[in-house]
Amino acid sequence: MPPASPSPFSPSPAPLTHDAVVGALRAAGCVFAEEEARLLLSAADGPGELAALVERRVSGLPLELVLGWAEFAGLRIAVAPGVFVPRRRTEFLVRQALAHVPDARVIVDLCCGSGAVGAALAAALDGAELHAADIDPAAVRCARRNVAPFGGRVHEGDLFEALPPGLRGRVGILAANVPYVPTGEVPLLPAEAREHEPLVALDGGPDGLDVLRRVAAEAPRWLAPGGRLLIETGERQAPAALEAFAGSGLSARLLVSDELYAHVVIGRAEGGAGTARGITPG
Repeated sequence: MPPASPSPFSPSPAPLTHDAVVGALRAAGCVFAEEEARLLLSAADGPGELAALVERRVSGLPLELVLGWAEFAGLRIAVAPGVFVPRRRTEFLVRQALAHVPDARVIVDLCCGSGAVGAALAAALDGAELHAADIDPAAVRCARRNVAPFGGRVHEGDLFEALPPGLRGRVGILAANVPYVPTGEVPLLPAEAREHEPLVALDGGPDGLDVLRRVAAEAPRWLAPGGRLLIETGERQAPAALEAFAGSGLSARLLVSDELYAHVVIGRAEGGAGTARGITPG
């Protein structure tokens, strides 16, 4: 029986060239092979490590997990296996939060995952008090690394139950990147999400809005007067999401980025109890 052929990515005297890395990534179906090759080459300390990184990527591991970080809103966010990888479209939520509450002094990042949203907000709002929360222990550990430079605190638990009671009525920006994929559509997600990200961060229930409704229902008790709740959702779900906000006493609007294909519902609290009601679709 002939000896097994060595992996083309095994450490060898001849290091992988840029073109060889690009070719391997393209063959594996990586759409942005040139950019990924640049990042992998920059991350590797030598030929052996480069070969290992390329092999992990072509096996289907998300690029961010291969590198150990994701770029988000100008920050390098640490990521880890089993933790939701921040998406570029969610930068739109961050920008809108800063535009609508530029003087927020208290930030809460619910369903925080890696803590990317909270970290990005705190980076822009110097001195703001930051709290983040997630039900997944792996996410909590990862988020603590990312919010530590901003003095942020991360709490483990189910939505508002995880937060210190003293935050009620004080939150200027309440950002919640809740799961919003309908249960029946989870199997249709790309393999990188299905196989490497926690189901709890993806599955939003039968219509994808189970967690959004829970957050909207409780948010008015936590928001400061004039504070905002911002939640990313899908285009098809936006009308029902707006109704959920309005039903909780929030003045609700839908914000859309065509460039990022991002849809964010924003709700304003009035009088400390969310007394203003109404829906503005745009």
